[in-house]
Amino acid sequence: MTTVYDVDPNKLIEETAKELKKDENISPPEWSHFTKTGAHKERVPTDTDWWYTRAAAILRRIYTEKQGVSALRRAYGGRKNKGYKPEKFTRGSGSIARKALQQLEKSSLVKKEKNGRAITPKGRKLLDNIASKISKE
Repeated sequence: MTTVYDVDPNKLIEETAKELKKDENISPPEWSHFTKTGAHKERVPTDTDWWYTRAAAILRRIYTEKQGVSALRRAYGGRKNKGYKPEKFTRGSGSIARKALQQLEKSSLVKKEKNGRAITPKGRKLLDNIASKISKE
């Protein structure tokens, strides 16, 4: 059986985003069209469906290892351009990670645990089915 580890992550996230778009519990907040994804970014995302892509990427990260909002902020952070000063690492948006996790919980793909979030059997099944579909192509 093919799992998440056996396929290209980019293809998996792209296909998972398409599946999450069909879920009524996962939808971008009103403010998502005007916000940057972190303090290190200069502009808002150009992709109109970036929310679903981020939710799919978060779901894959939680599949591979249990993580919370703080770890996700670290993962989606980057170097901030400070002009003539040296660049410095800045964490990504916590609100985006938190809201996406809450929506994934509402869809019962992720569950809250003592230190972080873990994937549910429903979420594992979704990702494994998508991974097997990708490997057959």
